[in-house]
Amino acid sequence: MNPYETIDSYLQTHLTENLAELTRLVAQPSVGAQNLGMEKCAALVADLLARRGFHVEIMPTGGAPVVFGERKGRNNAKTLLFYNHYDVQPAEPLELWETPPFEPALRNGKLYGRGVSDDKSHITARLYAIDALLDSAGELPCNVKFIIEGEEETGSLHLPQFITANREKLSADACIWEFGGVDHREIPMQYLGLRGICYVQLSVETAAIDVHSGQGGSIFPNAAWRLVWALNSLKGPDEKIRIPGWYEDILPPTRRDRELFDQQPDAAPEYLKMYGVKNFLKGLTGGTDLYLAEVFEPTCTICGLTSGYQGAGSKTVLPAKASAKVDFRIVQGQTIEKCLALLRQHLDTEGFSDIQIEFLGGGPAAKTDPDDPFIQLVVRTAAEVFESEMELIPMVGGSGPNYPFVHELKLPVATAGLGYPDTRAHAPNENIRLDLYLKHARHMARVLTEFAR
Repeated sequence: MNPYETIDSYLQTHLTENLAELTRLVAQPSVGAQNLGMEKCAALVADLLARRGFHVEIMPTGGAPVVFGERKGRNNAKTLLFYNHYDVQPAEPLELWETPPFEPALRNGKLYGRGVSDDKSHITARLYAIDALLDSAGELPCNVKFIIEGEEETGSLHLPQFITANREKLSADACIWEFGGVDHREIPMQYLGLRGICYVQLSVETAAIDVHSGQGGSIFPNAAWRLVWALNSLKGPDEKIRIPGWYEDILPPTRRDRELFDQQPDAAPEYLKMYGVKNFLKGLTGGTDLYLAEVFEPTCTICGLTSGYQGAGSKTVLPAKASAKVDFRIVQGQTIEKCLALLRQHLDTEGFSDIQIEFLGGGPAAKTDPDDPFIQLVVRTAAEVFESEMELIPMVGGSGPNYPFVHELKLPVATAGLGYPDTRAHAPNENIRLDLYLKHARHMARVLTEFAR
């Protein structure tokens, strides 16, 4: 007899009730970038934890509050920490949504809404696994803690300091990260690390007001040109970052990293098809070299430019102000402090001391040993649920605040979740598949049970 038969039966028969909780959570806007609904959503998340018997605290930071929950289990010697976030990306462009982003809609076995995948369904699916365990045994197999922040989508600016200040409260033996899922082959993936990010806004002001371009075009400085010239100094056509010293501290991929990527199928055909691009940069064609470049090389990306007039028709104006959002994905060995210092020094040296730098958030890269026993436990317990072996990926190109969990709390961090390639996180029509939602809850119930042993 399958020892998890009772738990699986509970999860199958109570799904509608749990999805009602998820629907309420998604219906509550919590757009961090716009400071929309953050306190209300934090209170709703706290209530979800309290209903499960967790001791809950809504804890202030310099920005959005952190929701912390803790419940003791049968094996008091073992503690599993879950990291999640309740903030979501802005829903714009609204006209591309088939249904309103904060009115969750169920269609063809999928639930649609902003934040449903990233990250609210991961919160409720894990609580659903806890419901099943409590129904089966009346208690949790081990101690469980949740840290659910509200600034992940805006760079987790205050989380590292929060973790340092609350190291004892957050102490645990292992951590389950906020995301995970299956690839296009329906195979569950174990992502072992995240690249770091240094997100900045560069801005310049060359006049008090915009000027008629006929009057000022040949006698006044143009903020838009000034910023474009500064941006042009950051990276060359060869895709190399031109800031002196940028590459000197980088740690290269290990032999084990290469071995794990060697075992992966070539992602090039799927990437080209999914994103509609004709080729990769720097002559890359696919295979391990593509994977290594994707996650072990730093980047400099212009995410947005703002200046002057961008509306319909024409307006002859010389812009007084210009700004750009730029993200630098950084890799192991690089630090935020040094990257910001190198950027400032470079702009000054190139004659752009008038370009202002505003740090908008970020943190260093970090990863967990693929052979850590907790990673192997998460991999092993996924096999029965997903009917496929979980594959190990050394690092992903995206970023998140895993560094303080790995280096401050000293935890192995495993990813596990319910995402899939068309989940459309950060895009219109974000969605989850209900079959993967149920599988994630089943997986988490097994992780908690086996971890306690």
